[in-house]
Amino acid sequence: MYAKQYELTLPADYDMQIIRKRVAEGGHVLDHRAGLGLKAYAIRERGIDGSPVNQYAPFYLWNDTGAMARFLVGGGGFQNIVRDFGRPVVRHWTGIACHAGPARAALPRAASRRLTSIPSDPDLDGTGLGLSELIEWEAGQLRRLSGHDGIHTAALAVDPRHWQLVRFVVWADSSAPDEEATEHYEVLHLSAPGLRNLPEGRSWC
Repeated sequence: MYAKQYELTLPADYDMQIIRKRVAEGGHVLDHRAGLGLKAYAIRERGIDGSPVNQYAPFYLWNDTGAMARFLVGGGGFQNIVRDFGRPVVRHWTGIACHAGPARAALPRAASRRLTSIPSDPDLDGTGLGLSELIEWEAGQLRRLSGHDGIHTAALAVDPRHWQLVRFVVWADSSAPDEEATEHYEVLHLSAPGLRNLPEGRSWC
């Protein structure tokens, strides 16, 4: 599993109905995309749910990195974003864990993201395993969180360049009741052609 997200931060007076219409008309295009686990068409609106910005910030979980590469640079769809908004920075993370929640069968309406930096020296006992222990703890937290009644899918991934963790949770509720989240989103559409192929639990044995 591989996670990916780009963020299009838009002007304060931007009409977000433009993004809503864009997703309503074209969101179905990836509903059957091979190699894609899910894509949450996520937005934030300035002044709503604590957001300081207008933003279109779709989040992806990929089962196949080749399919992800084709989407990004092989004419597989990302060229439409580049054409209309310019080429944004694309964040990407290696998957650690993923869980189906009790609301997996529901239509998602919200999402939450928690970005956290991994301490530069989590290895307090000198064994070299401090990072692994931290990841195990985070994975356990994700597993417990995924039992919340409103959760559709919960995922944890790591950026080993900047040593940052991302926890992304898709909710069936109209708002994401995640007090630890650093961002809250509205989900306009969910494409989930490979949802059943996403790993359940930790990504390695």
